[in-house]
Amino acid sequence: MNADAIWKIFEETSYIRTSGTKEEKQCAQYLIDQCKKMGLTPTVEPFAVEMATIQEAALFMDGVSIPCKGYLLSGTWEVEAPFMYLPNTDPYSLQNVTGKIVMVDGGMGYWKYQDILKHGAVGFITYDGNANYVDRDMDQKELRPFVSNGHKIPGVNINAKDAIALIRKGVTTAKIILKQEETEGTSQNVVLDLPGEVPETIVLTAHYDSTPLSQGVYDNMSGCVGLLGILDYFKDHPHRYSLRFVWCGSEERGLLGSKAYCAAHKEELDRIIFNINLDMIGSIMGRFVGCCTAEERLMHYTAYMASEVGFGIAVNQDVYSSDSTPFADQGIPAITFARDAPGNTATIHNRYDTMDVMSARQMELDIDFIIAFTERMACAKCFPVERTMPDNMKEALDVYLLRKRPKK
Repeated sequence: MNADAIWKIFEETSYIRTSGTKEEKQCAQYLIDQCKKMGLTPTVEPFAVEMATIQEAALFMDGVSIPCKGYLLSGTWEVEAPFMYLPNTDPYSLQNVTGKIVMVDGGMGYWKYQDILKHGAVGFITYDGNANYVDRDMDQKELRPFVSNGHKIPGVNINAKDAIALIRKGVTTAKIILKQEETEGTSQNVVLDLPGEVPETIVLTAHYDSTPLSQGVYDNMSGCVGLLGILDYFKDHPHRYSLRFVWCGSEERGLLGSKAYCAAHKEELDRIIFNINLDMIGSIMGRFVGCCTAEERLMHYTAYMASEVGFGIAVNQDVYSSDSTPFADQGIPAITFARDAPGNTATIHNRYDTMDVMSARQMELDIDFIIAFTERMACAKCFPVERTMPDNMKEALDVYLLRKRPKK
């Protein structure tokens, strides 16, 4: 896959494509068509996703209307209460949230939500954007079902500039009005097999959905193009192990596509020996990384191999927040490849994730390295990575997947 072909795909897929929407389905069909151009026919595996449509979202602070977006899947409410800014979630701070609408820094994660719910908060406000940017964007956020566990309070999201102004002004009361329709929708994974000499399979993954403000070029059409490039190579080159390519839907909502894949293929997981995941490659700036959720030896193998072929890489052992994680949680060793750009040169989950941060030449180089790595794995006489999950990675997976609270 050359630079012109890479750039053409970026141009044709530079649109918002959030989970469960017609645009996400449109992008899935586009990937299917790209495979068909290679003479290959993938299958589509649909799965259910919870959806919501906001009918009304309003926030009043001391009676003054503040622009906001309501949290999807956080119910229908009208709540007025004292306001509290909650920058810390220590025991002292949390004991003061009872009966209040609280504003927190960052997003509404699982443990933060459980803390404010346990201590009696009646609503919440988050903020995003950047106080130094000219735009006044607000992301369309959701109260993910695995965060609320059926216990909902209303939430809204505002712009960082307004959040600062509210604290500077010293507002004391908040009112949230939220009306929405909650339904069930459909997302989909696109799956394609290249059989090898043996049934044991390496699964290669990348997600194609985006967040509500993002064109998702860097995060993660770049990874999807990477999979197409690897597919284009291996369709014409023999390999001992079978290869399965999975373009995952709905990653941005909590790895829903890869979780759905693992659930639907539970009886086949024993013969999956490895997962190679691509999430954000080919940016103009940034270092290339390999995150191994596997035995420590994979780190050394990957670093040595990169030196052998002449490619710069930083390798670590950890859980990567991407579609490799559900596979690793099933005991399947996994590695995620990414080009980690500094935040002031390429940001994600906002309007600035566009083709402007990408390099077609760097995409070619990154894909070539991943092909070389995959070929060593796919053509190995004896697979070099042990199909096991070390204890430190089991612990990290428990924390990431919210089965254990991180240590303070």
